[in-house]
Amino acid sequence: MALATGIVLMLVKFTAYLLTNSNAILTDAMESIVNVVASGFAFYSIHLAARPKDQNHPYGHGKVEFFSVFLEGGLIFIAGLLILGKACYNIFFPEQVGNLVEGMGLLAFTGVVNFVLGTYMVAQSKQLNSLTLLADGKHLQTDAYSTVGLLVGLLLMHLTGLWWIDIVLSIGLGTYILFNGYKLLRKSIAGLMDESDTKLVGQVAGILQTYRKDDWIDVHNLRVQRYGHELHIDCHVTLPNYYDLNRVHDEVSAVDALINKHLHADTELFIHADPCVPACCQYCRVKGCPIRSEAQHKDIMWDKKIISKNEKHF
Repeated sequence: MALATGIVLMLVKFTAYLLTNSNAILTDAMESIVNVVASGFAFYSIHLAARPKDQNHPYGHGKVEFFSVFLEGGLIFIAGLLILGKACYNIFFPEQVGNLVEGMGLLAFTGVVNFVLGTYMVAQSKQLNSLTLLADGKHLQTDAYSTVGLLVGLLLMHLTGLWWIDIVLSIGLGTYILFNGYKLLRKSIAGLMDESDTKLVGQVAGILQTYRKDDWIDVHNLRVQRYGHELHIDCHVTLPNYYDLNRVHDEVSAVDALINKHLHADTELFIHADPCVPACCQYCRVKGCPIRSEAQHKDIMWDKKIISKNEKHF
């Protein structure tokens, strides 16, 4: 749907440019080319990301969504550069602008459609936990906001007859598009490089802190990686050293079930069980522990900073 809509809106915007010969409208039309190409690749990446894990892809195919976001961000960035170049050219070689009312009407139509479709895609991305849908939806919303700004500027130009406003609008929109392309590139590269998602780490820490059991003496070295709509979490959990293997397995499974229940995402956990040591007694909550060497005299609150450290929290 986004792909077909993008093609129609692109044609409408280029029609508006041919009517008006406005450099600012051409800016908006050029960005629509990015929308069409990005939507096409997004469609393919969502299809590929939905495929189940296999022997060659033990973590699934979700990483392709980061490539989709990278492509979209790169195209937006290039479009921003081209737009700024065209605007600078027209400073020295201005072009006559006309038929603004007709062109503004066509642009207003595209802005409304982009905003409605973008809002729908953002809502769907939250339900499906899809980074590609979120990026595409945010891009369409951004396009709608830039169209509103463009319409205000064109109206002002129509009322005042100050044709240099067209160049200023083009430069402003080009800079805005360039910045949004950079943000998407930054996000995609972070995902491809397995950069830790501090927001997700904070959510996991909040869940563990809220529902923690006394047996879970310590949680540390927690890392979260995103693979499309799925998450992968590694962490260490410190348990009483006198628990047998069956009891350890039960506690590890309880941590797994807790995260999957409250995180609202398909999550795979690899949990390493650590035995407690005497230094843990100072913050251990276990009641009636038969090997306690000292009474508990402090309590450690699990947050994203504490829980991600690769060390027991003595």
